[in-house]
Amino acid sequence: MKKAAGAAALALLATACGAGTPEAAPTSTGGTFTYAIPADPGVLDPATGVLSVTNTVLSIAYDTLVRAGEDGGIVPGLAEKWDVKPDAVTFTLRKDVTCSDGSPVTPEDVAGTINHIADPDTKSPVYGVFVPVGMKAEAGDGTVTLSTPEPFGFILESARDIFIVCGKGVEDRSLLARGTSGSGPYVLSEAAPGDHYTFKVRRDYAWGSSGTGADLPEQVVLKVVPNEQTAANLLVAGTLNGAQFLGPDRARMESTPGIGQIVTPVGNGQFFYHQGDGRPGADPAVRKALTQALNLTELGGIASGGTGRPATGLVVEPRACPGDTVTGHVPAFDEAAAAAALDAAGWKPGPDGIRVKDGERLSLRLLYATTRGPGVQAAAEYMAAAWKKAGAEVKLNGVLDTKLSESLNVTQDWDAVWLPITVTLPSQLVGFLSGPAAPKGANFAHLDNDRYTELVTEANGTPGEKGCALWGQAESALFESADLVPVVGNTTLIATKNAAFRMAGGLFDPSSFRLTQGG
Repeated sequence: MKKAAGAAALALLATACGAGTPEAAPTSTGGTFTYAIPADPGVLDPATGVLSVTNTVLSIAYDTLVRAGEDGGIVPGLAEKWDVKPDAVTFTLRKDVTCSDGSPVTPEDVAGTINHIADPDTKSPVYGVFVPVGMKAEAGDGTVTLSTPEPFGFILESARDIFIVCGKGVEDRSLLARGTSGSGPYVLSEAAPGDHYTFKVRRDYAWGSSGTGADLPEQVVLKVVPNEQTAANLLVAGTLNGAQFLGPDRARMESTPGIGQIVTPVGNGQFFYHQGDGRPGADPAVRKALTQALNLTELGGIASGGTGRPATGLVVEPRACPGDTVTGHVPAFDEAAAAAALDAAGWKPGPDGIRVKDGERLSLRLLYATTRGPGVQAAAEYMAAAWKKAGAEVKLNGVLDTKLSESLNVTQDWDAVWLPITVTLPSQLVGFLSGPAAPKGANFAHLDNDRYTELVTEANGTPGEKGCALWGQAESALFESADLVPVVGNTTLIATKNAAFRMAGGLFDPSSFRLTQGG
């Protein structure tokens, strides 16, 4: 799923010598920067970028109107200044920005990007996530205004997550399936799905937050490496300059000399129940009972390999709305209570121990991504064993990220799914957690929590601390009804060798790429 997918409001730097600035070690502007991605990104049109790996790739070639600064604040991107009102924000664009085909980036390009995503005919899965529902864009003389039907507390912040399409890609979106048409410092030159994606530098790039095209490596190669052990071996050998580690090879990277390392939060390990008609998870009593059957502390330790932290909310840290929305709101581990609840809901143990109701067995298909490391595989097995003990039969279905997205949004062949979603604003979750159900909408789990909907409707138009309190209550309402279950706050290790760069929430600041000499 999408990534679920936004940029955390925290700029991170990893170098072969540790944290610092890209200039901390001698650098070279030639050569190739090579980074491992865990799965193929699929179609590269920003309007369809629901997978986190897709947005990682897109961040190399596309700019946004504003960016997240190192302190979490908003800093200029394509826009040099802005004027914010409760229901609108007007951006004044830089005049020196060009697209990868040499054409100027215009207010019409920016407005067209937003309006294309918001067009119902586009059926964009990022509408309601990166582009708020009802948002419209209007081009002016050197400006573009984004407006919403009602006041929206995050109207400025939402602009930092929208990749702006320009040039030829505006008129012919088919070019974006395996190509790029953006104003970023790199342009895609070769796409070999399942193997690698190569980007060539734009030496004319002059509007980056960390440097110009003259400062950057000649090319960037994103190599598809699903196996973390393989990525670790390639990194140590110097074939890779960077990779992310979630599994057991993380400890190896942390103890290897000459490897730069940054540990950063990357969202929750969590799972959802499918609440469509005829699914076991449609019954809140079943959802709560199945949740009570799990020791979430043990499960979190297994899933994260012991590197996680207690989950405290759905939005990646640091948050626009701080606080703990999880503690005291998730059904607590209690096997006896779980069994009693299933009995009361009419699910009685059959001769083989599997519970039956109205002739139907309590059967669950548990979906998860195999690219998330052995910890997630072990967590899925732990869940299956615990649910079997409670009287459910469980079929494990481990798939690649692209197949996971298809299963969630098209085939719907699942009953529970382990699915981390990384977002930076609580408003970005609304389309996933309410509204039209898949395949017509992004609400893949068919959630229908009236309390959540009421609270987010009020929170959307309430800025500041009062709005944040409402967003927090909305998250807690989801946990109390076991619509989704946050298990552990994941962290990841970004390891590098002979390179320096900044990442924020899985997205690159490509103007920060440097190849270092020594360290």
